[in-house]
Amino acid sequence: MLKTELATLSEKNAELKKQIRELTSKLQLSEQGTDQAQKQFLLLGEQRKAGPFGTVKGLRTNPTVLPDESVNPALAKLLEKVAVRKELIVCLANGNVKDMLEVWYESIKSVGIPNYLVVALDDEIETLCKSKDVPVYRSKPDKGIDSIARSVDGHAISGLKFRILREFLQLGYSVLLSDVDIVYLQNPFEHLYRDSDVESMSDGHDNYTAYGFNDVFDDPKMGWARYAHSMRIWVYNSGFFYIRPTVPSIELLDRVVTRLMKDPKAWDQAVFNEELFFPSHPGYDGLHASKRTMDRFEFMNSKFLFRTVRKDENYSKLKPVIVHVNYHPDKFPRMKAIVEFYVNGKKDALEPFPEGSAW
Repeated sequence: MLKTELATLSEKNAELKKQIRELTSKLQLSEQGTDQAQKQFLLLGEQRKAGPFGTVKGLRTNPTVLPDESVNPALAKLLEKVAVRKELIVCLANGNVKDMLEVWYESIKSVGIPNYLVVALDDEIETLCKSKDVPVYRSKPDKGIDSIARSVDGHAISGLKFRILREFLQLGYSVLLSDVDIVYLQNPFEHLYRDSDVESMSDGHDNYTAYGFNDVFDDPKMGWARYAHSMRIWVYNSGFFYIRPTVPSIELLDRVVTRLMKDPKAWDQAVFNEELFFPSHPGYDGLHASKRTMDRFEFMNSKFLFRTVRKDENYSKLKPVIVHVNYHPDKFPRMKAIVEFYVNGKKDALEPFPEGSAW
């Protein structure tokens, strides 16, 4: 019996020594900071063998963060009432965009979307929303936020959303961030994939510009190697994107906010795209966030609408999910015309407007 017990203990001791070696190895790799793949393994669990050819797929849907209600208990309580399946539309607005905001929330109501919220940046918008039974949230007093909130600078207001969005993600909610110059024609939550950290509409006006293409640069002086290939894609629109509460998503917000604080004149949309797309290189660690481009026919920008769709009979029966008046400064009249065209059936409602705009 003693021999048997000794043999059993020897086996357990050998197994423990093996576990210690494995843990020590993992700790060393982690401390070295050189093996990113091993770090990911440590976070995500068991290593596995690669499957047969054509069956292997990389991870693109990152796990969500653990909700932390201590970040903002008041907002957490409000979101419990407003959100549906832990997701909602969020829009920032101040009194300068009151008219557009009214078109925005009336289009949402007409579609029957229940999970939306206006972040009021001043008393005027807070009062308006409460009087119209529109879900509204007024953030805690903050000198940095309040000074920007009163601004007439659209880019400054746009950049503010990245600071405010962070709390929504920390609370465990996915957010469909919406600018105010958007008309809703269908429920966008029925048209999302939810497989990426960021799912964004594109500023592209065709399949090439929206989804990416191989752009060839010609340098005749190079002779045989005169043709240099590059990959191009029109930017994601930072005024309409779906973002999941993941670590890469929150890191994206932090990166954008940090850069905008250092350079207040920077355009938030340019910074947003640079952080999403620029790869790691000497002196810079790129963001490892997964991304998806929204269907450009469903999530339509105003360039595609006014340049192509309204003139082509092939699109006469097309009804987008949303139309974003992002390419034109005369936003309010175009928003009303879009409602007339798609909701009220007025076929000539879009005709008075030019393709582009006068400076």
